[in-house]
Amino acid sequence: MEYGIFGLIVLVLNIYALVKTWTSGVSTGAKLLWTLLILVLPVIGFIIWFFAGPKGSSTATV
Repeated sequence: MEYGIFGLIVLVLNIYALVKTWTSGVSTGAKLLWTLLILVLPVIGFIIWFFAGPKGSSTATV
């Protein structure tokens, strides 16, 4: 049972990371690379994205 809950948490966090990546202002190539990293290495990819991933969004106002 606990593995199912862990898997669900990982899935939700990865979906969050993907949405934040694709709404960021970085180039399409960078978005594609981050997406591949998150999908191929779900747990490690999310941790790397959390610390080094693209920050900010393309709809930010100044």
